[in-house]
Amino acid sequence: MAYMQPFPLAANPKTPAAPTYGPDLAVRLICPECRDPNPNIVEEFGSGDLVCGNCGLVLGDRIVDTRSEWRTFANDEGDDPSRVGAASDPLMEGIEQLDTVISFKDGGTGMARDLQRAAARSGGSRSERNILTAFRDISSWCDQFSLPKTISDIAKQLYKRSDDEKLLRGKPLEAVIAACIFIACRQAHVPRTFREICNLTHVSKKVLGQCYKALEQAFNLQPGATASNSTHQSIVSSTVTGPENLLVRYCNHLDLPANVQSICSDIIIAAREHGIADGRSPVSIAGGAIYFTCMLVDKKKNIQEISSVAGVSEGTIKLVYRLYYSSKEKLVKQEWIDQGKVDMNRLQYEAPK
Repeated sequence: MAYMQPFPLAANPKTPAAPTYGPDLAVRLICPECRDPNPNIVEEFGSGDLVCGNCGLVLGDRIVDTRSEWRTFANDEGDDPSRVGAASDPLMEGIEQLDTVISFKDGGTGMARDLQRAAARSGGSRSERNILTAFRDISSWCDQFSLPKTISDIAKQLYKRSDDEKLLRGKPLEAVIAACIFIACRQAHVPRTFREICNLTHVSKKVLGQCYKALEQAFNLQPGATASNSTHQSIVSSTVTGPENLLVRYCNHLDLPANVQSICSDIIIAAREHGIADGRSPVSIAGGAIYFTCMLVDKKKNIQEISSVAGVSEGTIKLVYRLYYSSKEKLVKQEWIDQGKVDMNRLQYEAPK
């Protein structure tokens, strides 16, 4: 028989354990519409919804897709799709498109300078660095000029092809880029003048003209002509910048209605058919035609405004206006007068000074 130990020690009072909370695994999500005890719940990760498979009721939204983003069967040294960096550029095939920037702050140890020097030595060849720099400048200048991405892509293609074939060796990089942008604007039917490109890129008109002439001869950029190469299966065509192509932009800047633009375009075409103002630049003809049309339709526009928008002198605009005024019967259609759109009596003769 076991005896109890005399004088046992007082036992510590047991404190109740803190309750633990966890998910109730017995709870099931049931569609309130079907009330099926065995629900068919479908997770639509494409739309982020939780949908009942029987009735289509949406039970929840903003579902996080926890699945893997892709399946890759590439080898260890193969390319694995990744979200790191920007989208790859097909024009920069074979060129490393990710940059490594070394900070200047190193606590005075001089380690940053050594790292920058090592990164510069391992940063690829000089031609690759020139292409990367040119592509950045093309994108930057096209953004400053409010040009669409299509023009930027065409200019990059032109620069890549001219660099591969060494067409403009020894020319300044800015001049080559300016010539590519000028040609790309013509290709996309949004032409810009030499003066506008020069003001944007700060390249002299002479150097820009030399680069354009070299590209024109290499790619056979004659009016309406095409160029092809056996190694590069690409076709490059160019059209002459006519004054009617500049009217849309000039009239928008001058806040002129659409009827002025259509009448002005018809006047320019009629003047070309009759050989009026032949030999004048498209910018001069566009400015003079706008001034002539504004007088016809009684839209008062100061000649200084037209000169500022078109980028030509007031004397040049008045000269084209006098040429149109002397042949006004050939340029103004009789139906415009009958419909009351224009009035020949509004035209005033501008005497040369």
